[in-house]
Amino acid sequence: MSAKTDGRVVRGDRTRTAVLDAAVAMATESGLDGLSLGQLAERLGVSKSGLFAHWRSKEELQLAAIEHARKMWADLVVAPALHQPRGVRRIFALHEARLRFYADGVLPGGCFFAVAEFEHTGRTGVVSDRLGEVLGEWLTLLRRLVREAVELGELPADVDLEQLAFEIDAAGVAAMLHTRLLSASTAHARTAVLTRLRTLTTDPTLLPEE
Repeated sequence: MSAKTDGRVVRGDRTRTAVLDAAVAMATESGLDGLSLGQLAERLGVSKSGLFAHWRSKEELQLAAIEHARKMWADLVVAPALHQPRGVRRIFALHEARLRFYADGVLPGGCFFAVAEFEHTGRTGVVSDRLGEVLGEWLTLLRRLVREAVELGELPADVDLEQLAFEIDAAGVAAMLHTRLLSASTAHARTAVLTRLRTLTTDPTLLPEE
């Protein structure tokens, strides 16, 4: 591949990333249905025709935005937590990373997936299916971390994996909504999960006191 071709690929990748960054941000404010190549072109100051080189339809753009948001979540929320020791410390680190993502205002509307999932509740199609798959991956991760804590003896063997994963996720969703709609802090969501884990764990000293 020539240097000229290499340069085109690099520029194309940069353009694609910039567009998807903007698409994910816009979707948190207007929903996935509010995305359009025309709006993105106007926001970024590029030609609409140039964007058609990357996505030929609105549906393709929506699916690409989902994958980009998924990677963003993996990089900024999941990856930092996985550096923590397995068990209750990793569970709580994941919850804190999520709350930090919201508190830092990474996205203008708070959470891409919460907005998209509310928007697509009851719908069918490839976009709704993909959103369901990503939500399933997130809940599977939460259950896996809870299971690891049980295997390590840091949570009791009879803990309900599904219930605890649901409670942790629900606290995160509530935190996102409250910070956006009520200008509230994430403190209550942090305390709710921390208290729940400290009540369940066989070794409360593994977790912060407050």
